[in-house]
Amino acid sequence: MGKIKCILIILLIAVGINACKIYSIKYSLTGASISPDVKTFSVDYFPNKAPLVVPYLSSLFTEELTNYLRSKTGLSQMTDNNGDIRFEGQITGYSQRPIDITSDEVAASNRLTIEIRVKYTNTKDDKYDFTSTFSSYADYSTDSDFNSIEESLINEILDKIIEDIYNKALVNW
Repeated sequence: MGKIKCILIILLIAVGINACKIYSIKYSLTGASISPDVKTFSVDYFPNKAPLVVPYLSSLFTEELTNYLRSKTGLSQMTDNNGDIRFEGQITGYSQRPIDITSDEVAASNRLTIEIRVKYTNTKDDKYDFTSTFSSYADYSTDSDFNSIEESLINEILDKIIEDIYNKALVNW
């Protein structure tokens, strides 16, 4: 009786996988649902248009988004915004502000926020196209030396934003 259950489970899994192929959607272990027609991606350079500019932020974000897509998808990278799926946009915000104001009007911590506007184009199926602003933040103590933690805060924030972009573009959540 145990062997029959195993065989039935394997059969159901096989039928499920084939059903996914019939509907032309490729599922990956990363949660992405990418049409088999999509073979390539491109990430355009994201210029920094924020009022406060960090000199390396544009190249860091562009490189990190490219690396993330390369590692999470089986797609080939194209240049010159020529991919089947395309990411372009700009950094629109980089700001710090005090939070957790105490009774004597002193901030207990600060918040670094980054905003990035992204235009996503799927040349194979335009129903997935979007233009959205993604934003995230990281809090840090007012006792911390911002210059010594700024890079790690930026990396933490960009990781969150890139995951949100990936989920909206390719996981369709």
